[in-house]
Amino acid sequence: MSTVAVVVTYNRAELLAACLDGLAAQTRPLEAIVVIDNASTDGSGDVARAHPIGADVHTLQTNLGGAGGFSAGLAWALEHHDPDWIWLMDDDTIPRPGAHGALIDAADAHPRDLAVLSSTAVWTDGRIHPMNRSRVRMGSNAVERGDAAAVDSHPIRTASFVAILLSADHCRRAGLPYADYFIWGDDTEYSGRLLRQGRGIQVHDSIVEHRTVAFASWQTDPGPRFYYDVRNKLWVYLASGSFRWWERLVYLGSAAAGWAGTIRRSGDRRTLLGHAWRGLRHGLLRRPAPTTRVLAGQGEVSSAVARVEAGR
Repeated sequence: MSTVAVVVTYNRAELLAACLDGLAAQTRPLEAIVVIDNASTDGSGDVARAHPIGADVHTLQTNLGGAGGFSAGLAWALEHHDPDWIWLMDDDTIPRPGAHGALIDAADAHPRDLAVLSSTAVWTDGRIHPMNRSRVRMGSNAVERGDAAAVDSHPIRTASFVAILLSADHCRRAGLPYADYFIWGDDTEYSGRLLRQGRGIQVHDSIVEHRTVAFASWQTDPGPRFYYDVRNKLWVYLASGSFRWWERLVYLGSAAAGWAGTIRRSGDRRTLLGHAWRGLRHGLLRRPAPTTRVLAGQGEVSSAVARVEAGR
């Protein structure tokens, strides 16, 4: 079974080098590594090209955010490497040596056909990272929980793109993540899409270190990115087909409570409310543009995106 890792980077050359070092040190080797450079200006693309791991590097013409980068990387991996599994991660994600092997071992031993396996993301001090907690699958039955526990995992409904292993077959059927999300929520929508009918687990022994600046969630100080959080969650829970009606009610209610708490804790509520209001309007009145349109003009990457989307 072959695995291709996809790393999306933007202006974090030092962290990218550490991420590639971590991938090179995997006890179960990867078939290939695809790096999508989101038009970095700090030489991140050159760092990736010079790394001895021999990554397949593509630099986009413009910064299309994590959503655009992962869509591009997933399409390229599917079209040009034809793997069985695709392991997505950000450039500040450092996988421990056994992380990939633990995922594949769990997939091999699990009795079900799995669409998604999530690594466990920790911060630099070993604590579970609050930004990357997988959502536990509500309503999972005793058999599902028992099957997961047998491979030291638990059933999940969504997962972060910080180290998520995706079945290539399931990705081909589902198509690509929505590149128009830019940042935040694209992983919730896409993993939710794959796991509406498919099954997924979080593997406890697959550990990656998410080297964010602080031990915090998106709610701590989102700033202008609060716009994307509000807009994209409305897209996810109102416009996408990733969730059933009762899941939408639960998750949107949770999102609204989170927004209220973020605004309440903010030192500049007026500005944050402005970002929220714009996100609310655009989330209700607009819909994501087709990924083929967002990723047009990117050369061979655009062709790969078009082929995957046409075949979904």
